[in-house]
Amino acid sequence: MPRLRRPHSPVHLLRQVAAAALVCLALVLALRPPPPGPAGPTATTTPVVVATADLPAGTVLTAGDLVAAELPIGLLPSGGTADAAGLTGQLLAAPVRAGEPVTDVRLVGPGLWSAVPAGQVAAPVRLADLAVATLLRAGDRVDVLAAGAAGPTPAVEVVATGALVLTAPTPAVADGPAAGAPAGGGLLVLAVSPDTAARLAAAAATASLTVTLGRP
Repeated sequence: MPRLRRPHSPVHLLRQVAAAALVCLALVLALRPPPPGPAGPTATTTPVVVATADLPAGTVLTAGDLVAAELPIGLLPSGGTADAAGLTGQLLAAPVRAGEPVTDVRLVGPGLWSAVPAGQVAAPVRLADLAVATLLRAGDRVDVLAAGAAGPTPAVEVVATGALVLTAPTPAVADGPAAGAPAGGGLLVLAVSPDTAARLAAAAATASLTVTLGRP
């Protein structure tokens, strides 16, 4: 005589239905397309003019040296601009790398002079050894030495201490005997007190100038 199967209890059936519903829900969530991403880069970037190539100090900017690029707003340096035409014809006071925004402090003009500390002036200094000038960068601190020819041995005098370098030349890219010579003739611009600027000018007329590098 066949055995009669015992009917499932309502609780067991309810559990099976709930398990099946959960499986279906998991499949629906897995197959659902991902939500749309955030807005494109135009919502968080802004145009700024950057250099198209490495440019040395002393470069007169042309249209070919500049291009507009989109940079994240949070990475945009102050003093940048989207107006390439406004930068054309201006003189670089410091080197600029390819892709670097061309800001006001990189140009000869008010932006550069704004880096001069209060109570000081910007003093141009041309070194006797032009190659020494290419070792310096804006922000360095230097002592300026004047070597005169008085007497049997040259006298060396410190005419400026801890002077802040505002601009420094870079080696010019050129062929021939002048290859590697600094652009702009090795001219430095230092931030010094008015009295020190006067001493530098007097020393430059009678002695050879060089620098020693200190802590920035």
